Amino acid sequence: MVALALRLAVMTFLYPERTDPARDHWRCGGEAGRIARSIAQGEGFSNPYFGKTGPTAWLAPVFPYLLAGIFKGFGVYSKASAIAALALDCLFSALTCIPVYFIARKNFGAATAQWAGWVWGLFPYAIFFSADFIWATTLTTLLMSLVFLAALHLESSSSLWHWAGFGALSGLGALTDPVVMSVAPFLGVWAGYRLYENGRRWLAPGLAAVFAVTLTVAPWFIRNYETFHKVIPFRSCLGLEVYFGNNHDSWHWGPPGYHPSDNENEWREYQQLGEIAYTQEKFHEALAFINSHRSLYAQQTLRRGVYLWTGFWSLSPRYLQEEPADPLNMVFCTGLTILTLIGLRRAWLMNRTVAMPYMVVFLLFPVIYYLTHPEDYYRRPIDPQCAVLAAHAVASWVAEWKQELSTLPSKAAVAIGE
Repeated sequence: MVALALRLAVMTFLYPERTDPARDHWRCGGEAGRIARSIAQGEGFSNPYFGKTGPTAWLAPVFPYLLAGIFKGFGVYSKASAIAALALDCLFSALTCIPVYFIARKNFGAATAQWAGWVWGLFPYAIFFSADFIWATTLTTLLMSLVFLAALHLESSSSLWHWAGFGALSGLGALTDPVVMSVAPFLGVWAGYRLYENGRRWLAPGLAAVFAVTLTVAPWFIRNYETFHKVIPFRSCLGLEVYFGNNHDSWHWGPPGYHPSDNENEWREYQQLGEIAYTQEKFHEALAFINSHRSLYAQQTLRRGVYLWTGFWSLSPRYLQEEPADPLNMVFCTGLTILTLIGLRRAWLMNRTVAMPYMVVFLLFPVIYYLTHPEDYYRRPIDPQCAVLAAHAVASWVAEWKQELSTLPSKAAVAIGE
C-alpha cells in the first residue's frame, strides 16, 4: 500500500507529459498507443505508427490489448485514459513487492524479505517508470518476478499442474514482452536438473511446462502466420532493433534518425515496403554494417554492456545535453550493481544452488541488448532480483553488526579479566 501510494503521488506530477497532443499523442504509449487506438476503434491489431498501414506484429499483444481496454472505457488518448494507464502501471509495480518479498524469504529468510520488500517499495527506478511511462515495462517486471518465484518452487515439486502453471505464466510473460523467454526456459531447465539431482521425476513435468507454454503462445503465432504468411514468433521488429543500434552514430545509445517514429525517410520506407519487408531490409543493412565494421561492433557491444550495468555511456557535452540526469543515474545504477554483486557473492558462498537462478538471469537476460541496442528501461524487468540481492547484502551486514555488538560485553569481560 505504501508503494502504491508513493507511485500514485509521483504520477500526479508527471502524467501531464503523457497527455501532450504533439505528434498525434505519440507520448501516450508510442506504438502501443497507436495499436491500442486501432483495436478500440474496431480496426484490429494494426497501424503502429502515423497512418493506416494495416495489420502489425510490431509488439507482443498483451499490453496493447490492455491499453485498448482503457481507451474503450475512458476515451482514446484522453486525460482520463493517460491517468488510468499510469495508475495501472503503478499498481503492477506496487504488486511486485509481493513476489520480491517471497523470493527473498525463500532464499534468505524473513529478515532479508522485510528488507527486500521495502527496498522495492522505495526503489527509484520502479517509482519513476511506473509513474511516468506508459509501456509494458512494469507488467513485464511483475511477470518476470512471478516466473522467477515459480521456478524456485519448482525445484522441489514434480507436480504436473505446477509445471504447467509455470509454462502458462511464462507464455503470458512472453506475450507481454518476449524477453521473458530469454530466461524462463533456462530457469525451467535448472529446476528440472534439481529434481533429477534429488532423484525425482523431471521429464514429465518438463514436458507439461513445454506443452503449456506452447498452448499459450500458439494463437498469436497462428495469427501472425495467417496474416503475414511468415513465421513471426512474437514480434516483427528485430531487424530494426539491430539496425537502430549498429550504425556510425554512436554518440548516444539510442541515436535519433534511425526509426520510423522520428525519421520521415524511414517512415516512408516502412509505408512503401510494408512492415515485414521493411524490417528484413533493415536487418540486412545492419548485418552489412556489422560485417564491414567488426571492430566497431565489438566496441559498441562492450559499451552497451557497460551502459546496462552502470548507466554510463558518455560524458560529452552533446550527450549530457540530451541526458542531463545521467551523472546522477550513473552513481545510482553503478551502486546498485555493486550491491547486487556483493549479494550474489554472499549467496554463492552460502549455497551455490541458491545463487544459480540469479546467475542465469544476469547472464542471459541482457544478451539481446548487448547485441542490438539498450534503452534506459530495458534492465527494469530484472530489477527485482537486483533488489533481493542488494537487500541480502545489507541485511547480512546488519546481522553481522548486531552480532558483533552482542559479543562486545563478553569480549570486554575477558579483557578485564586478563
